[in-house]
Formats: sequence, C-alpha cells, structure tokens
Amino acid sequence: MIVGKPFGVAALLLELAEHPDAELPPRIARLGERIRQRFGLAVTDLVAGWTSLLVHYDPLQLTLVELQAGLVPLLADWPGAAQAGEGGRLHQVPTLYAGPDLTEVAERCGLSAAEVIGLHSGRDYQVGAIGFMPGFAFLGELDERLALPRRSTPRTSVPAGSLAIAERQTAVYPQASPGGWNLIGRCLWTVFDAQAEPPCLLAPGDRVRFVPVDEAAFRAQGGQP
Repeated sequence: MIVGKPFGVAALLLELAEHPDAELPPRIARLGERIRQRFGLAVTDLVAGWTSLLVHYDPLQLTLVELQAGLVPLLADWPGAAQAGEGGRLHQVPTLYAGPDLTEVAERCGLSAAEVIGLHSGRDYQVGAIGFMPGFAFLGELDERLALPRRSTPRTSVPAGSLAIAERQTAVYPQASPGGWNLIGRCLWTVFDAQAEPPCLLAPGDRVRFVPVDEAAFRAQGGQP
C-alpha cells in the first residue's frame, strides 16, 4: 500500500517503495508525467527520490483532498512491472580521470589508479534522484570495490564538472560549491543551465556512461583539467 503524507503547507510525499532498485527511477519518472498530465499547472513541482515522489501543488487551484482523490487511479497499478521502453536516455560523458583524490582512492581500495578508472567507467549509472543543488544527480550503483565514505573534512570549493564517489554512489558537481566527496576526475558536461528548457540535462531513470579521455583530448574539447 502506498503511503501519502502531507508535507508542509502544500505538498504530498508519496512513499512508493521501501528499498531502491533499478526499476524504480524510470517508474517514478513515468508516474510524475502522469501526475502532470492529470493535474496540469495545479501541480507546481515534482521532486523524485530513490523511493519517493514529492508532489507540490497550488492550494489556490487544488486542495489536498482533491489531490489525494485524483492520485488514486494513477497509483492503482503502481505495484505492477515497469513498462517496456522505460530505460531512460543514455548520456555518454567524456571524462579525464585525474582528480585530486584518485591516488588516495586507489590506495584505500587496494587497487591501482588504472583499476579504479576501469571499474568506474565500466558500467552505466542510473539517475536515482536530483538534489543537494540544481542539477546534482545521484548516480548508482557504484562497484562495491570502489565504495568509500565521504571525506572527513569537506572542501570549501569543488570545481564544476568534478566527478566524485561516496559510498555506493557517484556524481558530477554541476556548479562550483563546497563538497565532501572523493574527487576522481573532471567531466566535459553542462549538467545544468538555468536558461535552457528543461534546465536540468538529466532526469530520474536516465543512464550515464563515463568515457575516459586523455588530457590532450580533454583540452581539445575545451576542458580545463
């Protein structure tokens, strides 16, 4: 049974599953599309998590009771299997694996730097949630051999485009910001552009593949190591 909890003045939190799995992000994204189609501009924002969906609504256009009633038919088939074609888009990202923590990550994992690069770039990552800052996508799941906790002391400034790992997730910093993750590379990627429509390149359910390039190729494509 799906649990919906009032969240603040004008939002409803849908708790859709107890544990993350690979099918959830595209299904949550599809549910969000159906909610937008059903309620139009009365729904002002949708925030997807690994196992949840937060529905923000305009209380001048829609009451909580009306929202809950309208969600009933949309949620009726939620326990069913994912629909065909819900794998999300694949984004291939040129990446220079030369981050300031790469050597330390390799040592702590008992691997060589080349093995870290091979393991990290050897799989596709699914977008499970977007948060922390605009365009910051939480990508999973990382190879367990690369799993490390956040750094004990965060950096006050992490450059935009930095590729990082923490626990069993990986991510690219869309803007320069403080950060406590382990930095292993830099990406040629504009993840978030406030002037674009949509402003965020990624959506839950999309997949990301990091493609290793050398410094010459990185610079030739406009990158700054």
